[in-house]
Amino acid sequence: MVGGGFQNIFKIPELKKKILYTFALLAVYRIGVHVPTPGIDSIALEKIFQAYKGGILGMFNMFSGGALERLSVFALGIMPYISASIILQLMTVVIPHLERLSKEGEQGRKKITQYTRYGTVVLSIIQGFGISVGLEQMGAVLQPGWGFRIMTVLTLTAGTAFIMWLGEQITERGIGNGISLIIFAGIVARLPSAIVNTFRLMSTGEMGIFGIVVLVVLMILVVGIIIFVEQGQRRIPVQYAKRVVGRKMYGGQSTHLPLKINTAGVIPPIFASSIMMFPATVATFISIPIIKDFASSITPGNAIYEICYVAFIFFFCFFYTAVTFKPDDVAENMKKYGGYIPGIRPGKRTAEYIDKVLTRITLGGALYVSAICVLPSVLVTKFNVPFYFGGTALLIVVGVSIDTIAQMESHMLSRNYEGFLKKGGIRGRSGR
Repeated sequence: MVGGGFQNIFKIPELKKKILYTFALLAVYRIGVHVPTPGIDSIALEKIFQAYKGGILGMFNMFSGGALERLSVFALGIMPYISASIILQLMTVVIPHLERLSKEGEQGRKKITQYTRYGTVVLSIIQGFGISVGLEQMGAVLQPGWGFRIMTVLTLTAGTAFIMWLGEQITERGIGNGISLIIFAGIVARLPSAIVNTFRLMSTGEMGIFGIVVLVVLMILVVGIIIFVEQGQRRIPVQYAKRVVGRKMYGGQSTHLPLKINTAGVIPPIFASSIMMFPATVATFISIPIIKDFASSITPGNAIYEICYVAFIFFFCFFYTAVTFKPDDVAENMKKYGGYIPGIRPGKRTAEYIDKVLTRITLGGALYVSAICVLPSVLVTKFNVPFYFGGTALLIVVGVSIDTIAQMESHMLSRNYEGFLKKGGIRGRSGR
């Protein structure tokens, strides 16, 4: 049973320690969200967010767990780190030095991580300065001037650097992916206020009981679809030839190569949101007509925003899959150990076949992620529902939950404990 599986967590000291460590660091993050940046007029800031909460600032505020609307020390959230990661990954493809580092194993990965940290600081300084100038122009600052700007840049940059450190510590010593869990915690923390706001809309007549029922059914349906697709796999049959080593015979068994339908997971919507939010956030705080028009054209629900958002999701679905899964390497390893796909010649032909299958399922995965993530705009325009109930948030919450539970279950199964489900644990569905 599921309950028995959760009870087993506390029977494994190492897993228990990892989970408690993760919760402790996430608690530190949530405390920091409520620590305000010095020199801010909180009343004026609240009025600004009331005016812009339905736009890109509302999306950014969701990812920061409500830190932006308070302009806390964590107001920039983890998005500068994600933006820096995107830039480094793109540069790895075109800069030979970075490409060599990416192939040098652990040492190369540490070097690229260091470059990502430097990039995070630079982007945080740029965004922090843009926000400080914008707040001065909007009258949300108690004592405007260079003193406030420098203090704000230092505070916000230090806050982002600290969140980055928390995420890395969770990944290394806790359970799950630290960066994804920080975003997950921010979204979940906003859920109670979202529910209260929805009931407020119902009490004032802005949203009927029928709309609430449709919303609940739609959320359950979307969660079901996310779980169904995230667990889905395309299994390519692999046969291993018999080999005689000394007096023993190896191989001869049949197995499969599992390819996830959504190989990139929650990375594409997070990366796409990060790119869309960076220019829009800075533009929102700058009182120049042309920039204001640009900011309004890339807000959730606008056609240009949705087209660009879907385009970025498609790009990152294919790009991240190409970076993390190498058909040539897989085919070479299969050939090395005597494996082959029935009907396909080993080596180059096998790599081409795997790449062909992977491209097709990645296209399906990109269509699925795009459909889930544009749902918020439909909710806003058709049902007048706050968009944080929609697809991007649900996809991240459900996707991160599945990955984290899978890691916890692997710890239990490796120590001969039952998983969360007695019969086989969490498994992917196969597809032909």
